[in-house]
Amino acid sequence: MGQQELMIRAAWLYHVEGLTQAEIGERMHLTRRRVNELLAAALEEGIVRISFSSPLAENVELESRLRDHFELEDAVVVPTPADPRQLHSVIGRGAAAYLDRLIQSRRPASIGVGWGATLRETMQHMTPANEPEIDVRSMMGGLTHGSEINTFEIVRGFAEVLKAQCHYFAAPIYAESPESREAIIAQSVFRTIFRQTCDVDISYLSAGDVSQQSLQVRYGLPEGTNVADLIAVGAVGDLLGRYLDAEGKPVDHPLNRQVLSPELDDYHRIPCRIVASGGPHKRDILLALARARLATIIITDAESAKAMLLHALA
Repeated sequence: MGQQELMIRAAWLYHVEGLTQAEIGERMHLTRRRVNELLAAALEEGIVRISFSSPLAENVELESRLRDHFELEDAVVVPTPADPRQLHSVIGRGAAAYLDRLIQSRRPASIGVGWGATLRETMQHMTPANEPEIDVRSMMGGLTHGSEINTFEIVRGFAEVLKAQCHYFAAPIYAESPESREAIIAQSVFRTIFRQTCDVDISYLSAGDVSQQSLQVRYGLPEGTNVADLIAVGAVGDLLGRYLDAEGKPVDHPLNRQVLSPELDDYHRIPCRIVASGGPHKRDILLALARARLATIIITDAESAKAMLLHALA
């Protein structure tokens, strides 16, 4: 019996008839190691082609392509729901499962979090744990209303589900002016807070866009700020309240000098930087963050992943 015939016979018994490698060895009078070699060769030479009928297989492929193209540490792609109103929930569930595994494997001493609907859904779906040694820290100032998704509720919620410690960032997301911001961060208590916000092992944020779907655009911008002016100078969205262009660089706008959040250079030094967002309105900012290597792990939906890859390869 030749090599080709051996490969075909072993592959048939394994993939079609469902025999184990040990059972194939007994039937064909071969060692288990030889059976393993034949099965591997059958795959390598294309005698056997494995396909998946599950739609989730496409998401796994998208994850691999995102990792490779943008040099990410990891990517998580969840199915895009038919109802756009379910998007925060679907991404939040995927992020919760990922964070559950990540926390167990890495045992971080500290986690920095932002705020928003996706983070709210994440904390609601995480598995309760007992991690009193973990310190959960808010990384940015928050809205003055919209309490269920605000910075205080989010950092407290993560701390409660993990039974961890928490530290608040008690400030609005924007100061009234660049001069006001400088006066605020000149205080020793705020200098300490700014150092601690980026002294974390893992950060978990959501990206913002420049449409009316953005909570920050609707509720968080200082009085008199026009989002059209941000778009005019090239803004496609924000991270940590800092508005960025299509390449992930801060735009030239006073808002970026008023924001009460860490500098991007300091944020970039966090070893594990997770960003979870999705939907058509978030694709430009997600692509910008990926291009600028501002995220090491991206969690998004399938249609957003496809759009990111399509525009990146165009």
